Amino acid sequence: MKNKGKLFRRLISLALALAVLLPLTGQELVIDSSAVTQAEINALKGDASKLASQKKDIQAQLKAVQSDKNSAMTKKELLESQIDVIQQEIDNINAQIDMYDQLIVQKTGELAQAEADEAAQYDLFCRRIRYMEEQGETSYWSILFSSSNFSELLDNYMMIEEIIEYDNQVMDDLVALQERVKVEKNALEEAQAEQEAVKAEQQSAQKELKDQEAEVDKLISEIKSQEDQLEAMETELNKAAKELDAQIKAKEKEYAAQISQVKSESGFMWPLAASYNKLSSLYGNRKHPVTGKYGKHSGIDIPAPAGTPIYAAKSGVVITSEKGSGSYWSFGNYVLIAHSDGTSTLYAHMSKRGCSKGQTVKQGDTIGYVGTTGRSTGNHLHFEIRVNGSRVDPVNYFKDKALYIDGARIK
Repeated sequence: MKNKGKLFRRLISLALALAVLLPLTGQELVIDSSAVTQAEINALKGDASKLASQKKDIQAQLKAVQSDKNSAMTKKELLESQIDVIQQEIDNINAQIDMYDQLIVQKTGELAQAEADEAAQYDLFCRRIRYMEEQGETSYWSILFSSSNFSELLDNYMMIEEIIEYDNQVMDDLVALQERVKVEKNALEEAQAEQEAVKAEQQSAQKELKDQEAEVDKLISEIKSQEDQLEAMETELNKAAKELDAQIKAKEKEYAAQISQVKSESGFMWPLAASYNKLSSLYGNRKHPVTGKYGKHSGIDIPAPAGTPIYAAKSGVVITSEKGSGSYWSFGNYVLIAHSDGTSTLYAHMSKRGCSKGQTVKQGDTIGYVGTTGRSTGNHLHFEIRVNGSRVDPVNYFKDKALYIDGARIK
């Protein structure tokens, strides 16, 4: 009988020891390994700092040419470079906001879990307090004095010690969880405050972008009034088109294996929505829409509002997607796509590119948006087709489409 009593007390002690561990195990929070970290947000902020420095350099160059009345095109180039940097800043800020969104969801979940754990621990603490009040210290003495021998006395003492240790652990865990709730709440509030600051930066950057675009519009009006500037634009655009021929051949060779894997359609798709079928400039010897003078033109110009989606005329591989610089600045933001049937297409003056170099695109994919970057005096798409490296008239590939120029249908 004595042995059975001893065994019973041992089982109670073991149960109490497990009870100490179970609340702690239940409070462990498993965080997804894909969770957003502050380090990732800080990395984006570092990129934003580099962009700010780059923008400052461009502003210094703008200041240097501000007083020169003949530098309208140079100012336009610098302003477009600055617009490009501002757009990158906005993209960076948007990425930060998205990360803060994820971080706030994370922190909200962690805070809710911490509060639930605290509530559960507080309930356990209250139950233990009530039990101790009901039992009182005399119950412990009665257990000790009920021992029939010294060995049983030691067992009872150990059992009481474990109960006291368990109660202390309950209180310690409650204090720890209360501190955890405080930490998680502070982390959530900090993330929310930082996101609000970033959103303020976003509004400021968007206003700056709008102001710079308005400045470009003013310069376009100024350039339109300067015939010599317009003639220089035409010359530069044709020069860039010729120089591009060699680059296309080199790029097609570089991406030959990838290009061969993309089946080309038999015909070309119109690169804008069907309603944009009025041209402002034709291929070849054309009358300049502003100066009225005749000159060579390497493609066709299709006017459309800023931001209008531009579509891939054929499936292929993007061999160039960049902001033109040097002689290629004439094209502004431009994209070149090589097709497996030996043709290639060029899309220029984009406000923003929607594809990257080396990307495989399908016919009809959005590859960018209409703009007036580079040597351009209005929103339009400059579109070129090359067959085996030689430029051809794009209109010849759209005989079934009603196209117009100066109010007359093109035959």
